[in-house]
Amino acid sequence: MYIWIYLAAAVALGIVVAVQPLLNAILARATGSPITAATISILVAFLGSLALFGLGDRGDTSRAALATVPWWVYLAGLIGTAFVAGGVVIAPVTGALLFFLCVVGGQLLGAALADHFGAFGLDIRPLSPARLAGLALVLAGVVLVRQG
Repeated sequence: MYIWIYLAAAVALGIVVAVQPLLNAILARATGSPITAATISILVAFLGSLALFGLGDRGDTSRAALATVPWWVYLAGLIGTAFVAGGVVIAPVTGALLFFLCVVGGQLLGAALADHFGAFGLDIRPLSPARLAGLALVLAGVVLVRQG
């Protein structure tokens, strides 16, 4: 029963994430710089994360625990930076729907490849014809939205 609460929260997060690059684009126009807008956005995100860190369960943040994490795991932060900075520049040109269709399409392609090769400790789930057809439908959606 509680799964519906999580699903509704995920939908709500999806809605606000769709607005993020649009708000950042307004900030970019005001400052005259997409990089400045992205930096401010990420700084605000950092402050929000810091507040959550102060209020929540911190887990083990010791140097010893963090030393066990491979260096490349920290690239996740740079991926977030690329997403925010890219969204500031791309979404105003493409529109929100096409931007996010492409983002989601890229996420699905990346997820399919991660499954196929068992990346990052995942179980191997080979690309099947049905999975490839699903990816093709997303690509078809991108084409339809672009034409519409």
